[in-house]
Amino acid sequence: MIGKLSELLKLENENEVVEFKEAKISYDFKKLGKYFSALSNEANLQGLARSWLIFGVNDSKKVVGTSFRDSARKLSSLKKEVADKATNRHTFINIHEVSHPNGRVLLFEIPAAPAGVPIAWEGHYYGREGESLGPLSLDEIERIRRQNMAEDWSAAIIQEASIDDLDETALKAARDK
Repeated sequence: MIGKLSELLKLENENEVVEFKEAKISYDFKKLGKYFSALSNEANLQGLARSWLIFGVNDSKKVVGTSFRDSARKLSSLKKEVADKATNRHTFINIHEVSHPNGRVLLFEIPAAPAGVPIAWEGHYYGREGESLGPLSLDEIERIRRQNMAEDWSAAIIQEASIDDLDETALKAARDK
């Protein structure tokens, strides 16, 4: 995962699917949940499989290290705590601990919201505009929800089809009704 960290640190700026937090000692659980919701929804909207929340890196992308949840047991319990507050018990794919020369870094691997299901945190949907965190717009919520709508195959036009391709019994039934 040191390679993934290096790749993310090379980004020019944070964006809708990558967020760096210093989180030197601790981090507010509710804020973490809002970022979880936002990053998951944004990954879905961008057609990505995952997004990243990184602790132990400051805004200028310098590794400063973190002692947030400094044991495997505490990190593991975080997955359940997030699932308890997110839509359909959605939670991290994994939480990767990286030993960097400048300190411990946590890479939270967040799955994209499933097709058709925006992810809420405590009943509210979050998203991002660039580096800013805020409510997911109604348009974005609907874009995610429409992903599971079945396509109406009966409304499709097949250019090479003719009346001869239709079933006689079906035509008679349609005419009778």
